[in-house]
Amino acid sequence: MNQDNPLKKIFYAASRTGKMFHRSNAFVRGLMGPVGSGKSVCCVMEILRRAMEQMPDPEGVRRSRWAVIRNTYPELKATTIKTFQAWIPEEVCPITYSSPIQGKTWFRHHDGTFVEMEVLFVSMDKAKDAKKVLSLDITGAWINEVREIPKTIVDAVIGRCGRYPSGRLGIPTWSGVIMDTNPPDDLSWYYHLAEEETPDDWEFFRQPGGLVKVEHDDGSHEYKPNPLAENLENLPEDYYSRQAKGAAEAYIDVMCCAEYKPMFDGKPVYKGSWNSNVHAAKESLEYLPGIPLILGWDFGRTPACVIGQAAPDGQLRILDECYSDDSGVRAFAENQVLPLLARRFPGCRIESFGDPAGAAKGQANEESCFSELEVLGIPTVPACTNEQLPRIEAVIKCLNRMIGGRPGFIVDPRCKRIIRGFEGGYNYAVVGKLMGGGEVKYAEVPVKNSYSHIADALQYLCLGFSPDRIAARTAAVRQIQTVIRKQQSYQYNPLAL
Repeated sequence: MNQDNPLKKIFYAASRTGKMFHRSNAFVRGLMGPVGSGKSVCCVMEILRRAMEQMPDPEGVRRSRWAVIRNTYPELKATTIKTFQAWIPEEVCPITYSSPIQGKTWFRHHDGTFVEMEVLFVSMDKAKDAKKVLSLDITGAWINEVREIPKTIVDAVIGRCGRYPSGRLGIPTWSGVIMDTNPPDDLSWYYHLAEEETPDDWEFFRQPGGLVKVEHDDGSHEYKPNPLAENLENLPEDYYSRQAKGAAEAYIDVMCCAEYKPMFDGKPVYKGSWNSNVHAAKESLEYLPGIPLILGWDFGRTPACVIGQAAPDGQLRILDECYSDDSGVRAFAENQVLPLLARRFPGCRIESFGDPAGAAKGQANEESCFSELEVLGIPTVPACTNEQLPRIEAVIKCLNRMIGGRPGFIVDPRCKRIIRGFEGGYNYAVVGKLMGGGEVKYAEVPVKNSYSHIADALQYLCLGFSPDRIAARTAAVRQIQTVIRKQQSYQYNPLAL
């Protein structure tokens, strides 16, 4: 390659938010905005800029190594790498499609030193994919469309940054992680860290939407162009307004207005049974002291627990939820479930049901999930099955019950993940179209995502809960109370022999 700087013909003008993003030296930076706002380009140019600013080593070479991460290989290849090559073309940074995909550039800096920039392109979308970066020594990383990436992967990537260059080659002038994304769900880890509890040395930047949602007094709304939108000079005229025509409201709110909101694909598992107006309580449900709580558990590294209670008339009331995207069951129960029970339901009695697979002993300590809970004072029994269909039917049976004109199943509004799952987060993915027509074909089992684990826990709770079992228990209690009353009314006669 020509050793002179081959980037002289690249002209990049950062947006208003992009300039703030570039000025920041935070170790972790997030950039969120609508589709078409130039987020990915901003991240590509940030990598190039930091590579050129790296202090030269004793040989006069500015060395850096970067990981570029996307959730799937097809999207990495068709989207992320295409954007990278649009701004750092093949003649500047040739890309080799090996494992991992690699690019490398070498050119003369304007001060006479040389820039050596290595780029590794990696696809990662599951927690187990974290092993792909465990052996990497990198300067920094760009995680493209980070809303699709589990937090465990972000943590693993962070742990590999700042490790190159090292030794005689010096140390990184700057190291860290940059992330870009369209708005995620407001239940996501990104929302939590960006809007609620931002860690030290993390910084988040939010671009204005391409459209603004204007509410009217009659409850209707319309979408209008946002005069503060960025990157419009590089987009077709009426880019956002054209997208909004005929699009679903959730898509417009997220992709055009840059609002935190869930977007669901696929067919909701409980479509036809769940009704938000019927089953989602408008106000918090009252805890009924003296009546046992019913717990449902899903295990694994993404454990979930659902807390419910059967009212005296048999109504199943879902009171709270706990969820973790990276924890063992013992730590999950100790750090989340037990504190919640003590805070909200002091002195409660418990009936607890879990995934039968939790009876298997762990490889590390020979303890099963059920024995771990037993040690913590939460005796839990396996549900009658972990077959998918009976579990789903158990929930549907609860949803379809009515008791004296009231729903037999109701969810507290604090159970946001459960409600979102019912509304479409827990779904059958689209896998294609049926032959001979436009009818959509769906997967036979629900997709695994952040809503499926809490949905599984709810299923085990519903398998444990049974109107017949509740009725039998109520009858037994009444019988015992009758016996007690008779004993209390009995008068002892010493002459009666």
